[in-house]
Amino acid sequence: MRGASPRPPAGEGRAPPRHPSADICASKKREGALDRLGFTAYLGPIMAVKHDPNSKVIAENRRARFDYAIESDLEAGIMLLGSEVKSLRKGQSNIAESYASVEGGELWLINSYIAPYMQAGVFGHEERRRRKLLVSRKELSRLWQAVGREGMTLVPLVMYFNDKGMAKLKIGVAKGKKLADKRATEAKRDWDRQKSRIMKQGHQ
Repeated sequence: MRGASPRPPAGEGRAPPRHPSADICASKKREGALDRLGFTAYLGPIMAVKHDPNSKVIAENRRARFDYAIESDLEAGIMLLGSEVKSLRKGQSNIAESYASVEGGELWLINSYIAPYMQAGVFGHEERRRRKLLVSRKELSRLWQAVGREGMTLVPLVMYFNDKGMAKLKIGVAKGKKLADKRATEAKRDWDRQKSRIMKQGHQ
């Protein structure tokens, strides 16, 4: 036919096929845009939080909050012998009758009990030896002032292994309760137990 333009060869005038790398780049650009908007957190699988097997409570001073009003607390490291660490892994310790004291510019744990580790033989430890506690100089100064100037008492609250498997001691900076305060604390505990019992019966 006159005036008709010739048809282009097959394949001409069409968009060339996309290379797989181009699709990957486009996908990354979309992810980047979503990331800036804060949406990519919802695209990936949800990771379950795993419980660290190294973390473990060793011993707890359950009477501490009955006998004392805890004003503040801090975490201290403990210098231990190998036989003591192995004994603590078995949970053989007691801090109920222990206390902490600042002496000679150092912090000490006094009268704590760690059971002997029989496999250590003659290389074992003394059950109630004084054990050095590790805190910063700033914390040590604060504790010294609390005891010396404010008449506070340093009460061991709980001994535990942290998530790195290191033995730690939580210390309470406390004031001794008067008899009336102890009675009030005991009455509150009794009431809390009764409330818990009533709630359990209500759900049955």
